[in-house]
Amino acid sequence: MRIQRLGEAVLPLLLAMALAVPTSAQQQPDNDATPAAPAATAPVKKPKPKPKPAAAAPEAAAKPATPPPMGGIKPTLLGQYGDWGAYTASPGGKKVCFAIAKPASSETNPPNRPRNPTFMFISTRPADKVTNEVSIIIGYPFKPGTEASVDVGSTGYALYTQQDGAWIKNATEEAQMVDAMRGGQSAVVKGTSVKGTESTDNISLRGLSQALDRVAQDCK
Repeated sequence: MRIQRLGEAVLPLLLAMALAVPTSAQQQPDNDATPAAPAATAPVKKPKPKPKPAAAAPEAAAKPATPPPMGGIKPTLLGQYGDWGAYTASPGGKKVCFAIAKPASSETNPPNRPRNPTFMFISTRPADKVTNEVSIIIGYPFKPGTEASVDVGSTGYALYTQQDGAWIKNATEEAQMVDAMRGGQSAVVKGTSVKGTESTDNISLRGLSQALDRVAQDCK
């Protein structure tokens, strides 16, 4: 379909920008099941009673993804809304606006399999008459001929896959899916790698509605 192919064309650009996110902001694979405890016999010159731990600080706001110029393209952060950032860029003189988020949590089966960062994009390209196109970079090559899926609440949506990208299989369901995500709590993405590893990524939808409103405002 035309919409799907346009998505495939723009995804490498979004991937390049996403991979430029600082390491501290990327979802990293958990390779250590149990972190090593500090040595109990470490020498201390002047032992002092440990002060009572302070109350936990409120959870910090999500850090915006700040990709640097890539191939002369400089994405501009329009705003950070909860776990979603809204960006704009103009590759080849054609304006693209997109909301982007990374998973709040990820699991693999077998466990702890290393992956590249995973991101979900929702893109708008006025020149191509494309609005709110959902695409996912999964962090590994998908197993050829397999589908992935996104569950939003009790509703599941099939995704077709190509290399490490995924797009909604039935384009007529895309608007419905985005509406469900606007009012949902999380989107659960499942897929299978070329090596047979199964992945489950839980993407928070906090702030998505505001990020999409900002995208729509800037890419009318």
